Amino acid sequence: MTFELKMTEQQAVDGLRSAYGTEFTAADVKAFCAMNNIGYSTVTKKIQKYKVSKGKWNLEVTTQAVENIEKSFKAPAVQPSVTQDLVPEKDDTFVKFGSFNDVKKIIQSKIFYPTFITGLSGNGKTFSVEQACAQLGRELIRVNITIETDEDDLIGGFRLVDGATVWHDGPVIQALNRGAVLLLDEIDLASNKILCLQSILEGKGVFLKKIGRFVQPAKGFNIIATANTKGKGSDDGRFIGTNVLNEAFLERFPVTFEQDYPSPASEQKILLNVAASVGVSDSDFCQRLVDWADIIRKTFYDGGVEEIISTRRLVHIIRAFSIFGKKEKAIQVCVNRFDEETKQSFMELYDKVDADFEFNKAEDKAYEEVK
Repeated sequence: MTFELKMTEQQAVDGLRSAYGTEFTAADVKAFCAMNNIGYSTVTKKIQKYKVSKGKWNLEVTTQAVENIEKSFKAPAVQPSVTQDLVPEKDDTFVKFGSFNDVKKIIQSKIFYPTFITGLSGNGKTFSVEQACAQLGRELIRVNITIETDEDDLIGGFRLVDGATVWHDGPVIQALNRGAVLLLDEIDLASNKILCLQSILEGKGVFLKKIGRFVQPAKGFNIIATANTKGKGSDDGRFIGTNVLNEAFLERFPVTFEQDYPSPASEQKILLNVAASVGVSDSDFCQRLVDWADIIRKTFYDGGVEEIISTRRLVHIIRAFSIFGKKEKAIQVCVNRFDEETKQSFMELYDKVDADFEFNKAEDKAYEEVK
């Protein structure tokens, strides 16, 4: 009777390495088993994780490593698309004005009709699109465009996920698949890399050449772009960084809306709504801010000042008032972003709508409080 020797995994690995090096075949393992009076199946079980192919082992490469290498050469996996609801929330402070109704009709129609909205900063272009989608229950995917935005940012590309190369759909593909509204915000900051959207702006979908897949737009898909300029650059230098967009690209937007600041009546409603949302009850202050902004804008258009007060800036002032509890401080901290000359002009213009208030006195009082 013969007795089979017991051998641990480490003993088997060390013995095979000593006899045959790191790589060996089934014939080598059989010879090793004969020399050590141990069964072939016993040894092969001990070294199973080092098997690289039928009848071949490599002590420097495990089976898991081989599988990972093989996966890297196969067609890449596709990361699942976003599954959560992308319908924006309704905002109770919103007041419709300008081109809102027209934009809402385009979105509601579910007809592919790329839309370009242009207007000065802070006049509610993006907010209007968001609230139109919120009211209609339509999904919205927003992309903030910069000069660095490229095809990978928009269409998608390969990502490294848990050590594996995975294809990740970009926001454009997500919107195409979901039939969502794609909002390209500040599109006039884009470089010519934005031209990768040409075929999509024609409603033809896009072929993903990197993974060999064609994506057709689902029903309801549309593109809306916002910009401070009309894609022709900023002649007065107000919007540094904006670029001249390709004419063929712009031509693919059949309709352009020029959005101005809301009327004084609409703007007052906005401020009253915002004030109520932050616990402020001062309709007189809201009215004075609207009158102040109106004077500044008229002065701006007449060339009297080089900057303008946006609706967004007025909202900032209301929120600052709710935080600090002082009107003068709320205005001052929110206009500090302007140069000294503009800031002084703005404060002098506010004195005209509020005879009981002088900024110089307010500044002296603030200084005394600090002391």
